[in-house]
Amino acid sequence: MNATGSESVIYFDGTSSRRHAATLAFADALEIAVDGEIRARWPFADIRRADSAPGTLRVSCQTAPALARLEIRDAALAAELTSRTADLDEHHLGRRGVAKIVGWSLAAAVSIVVVVLYGVPLAADRLAPLVPESFERRFGDVAEKQVKFVFGEKVCDSSPAGQAAFDKLVTTLRNAAGLDDSVQSAVLSSEIPNALALPGGKIIMFDSLIAKAHNPDEIAGVIAHELGHLRHRDNMRGLIYNGGTSFLIGLLFGDITGSSAVIFASRTLVTSSHSREAETAADTFSIDVMKKLGRPPKAMGELMLRVTGKEGGKGLTIISTHPLSEDRLARMSREDQTPKGPPLLTDAEWRALKGICGKGKV
Repeated sequence: MNATGSESVIYFDGTSSRRHAATLAFADALEIAVDGEIRARWPFADIRRADSAPGTLRVSCQTAPALARLEIRDAALAAELTSRTADLDEHHLGRRGVAKIVGWSLAAAVSIVVVVLYGVPLAADRLAPLVPESFERRFGDVAEKQVKFVFGEKVCDSSPAGQAAFDKLVTTLRNAAGLDDSVQSAVLSSEIPNALALPGGKIIMFDSLIAKAHNPDEIAGVIAHELGHLRHRDNMRGLIYNGGTSFLIGLLFGDITGSSAVIFASRTLVTSSHSREAETAADTFSIDVMKKLGRPPKAMGELMLRVTGKEGGKGLTIISTHPLSEDRLARMSREDQTPKGPPLLTDAEWRALKGICGKGKV
């Protein structure tokens, strides 16, 4: 079968923009002739559909020049060619192709969401215990520098008596918790009532939290809580979770550089935010340590409620990512006990700790 209509078949040879009225012949391959001369032979297996206007079949050939095109406006010719080219639509995005891409895209998006909600937390739980301590300590060094850079505050080291009192309190709690002497601690001068447990066994407390405390037991409960985060390695778990989650979200929204992962990880290092489950577990750890020392667990809950009652909603307070203070106090009140052990600090040591940053307020 062949045709020679001047506008029924148009051929572009791919080397120029000139339109050629062509004749088609269907043999063992598609023969394209212009002015009676065969210009091209396209194997049917190599012919592919190209985008075209309604009523026109536009095709190309994989073995022809890249810009070579054939436009067929004759319905009979188009039907004949279509019947001979089994792979005509192999790479063509028609409605079915677009629908398939949309479907796979939605499936990929759902998969990412499922991984974010379930896969990444599971991976974080499994991987955190496997991180070498030397690697975690390097993270802790970076975290400590970031905390000091972000808050722009100084370490309170001008009061030897205050530092000695703080070290005594941390050592007593650390020993009761069964942790080794690799735990490091410091007090920073800041207006933000906060306490952080950083990777690598580092605890940082801001002096404004100490200023709001009424007795050593309240600060001891907070320190024991942060020791719980260290024991459970919640910081590494949070880094893996937040970094992995934000990386997947970046893939979902096109952030292939992973910059969001860096931002999320940095946020974790600075704010030391944890899941509600991790906070509850750290509270349990604090309660157990305080009971072991014969001191009241309720004291920490009272301090937390005092802070949130005056400064709740002011950004990076210790309350911002923790359980509701009312619920925490209620739980710790149920676990409370009459003090049976010796005071954790003497009156003189408590006064020194309150003035550790040289502010001298009791």
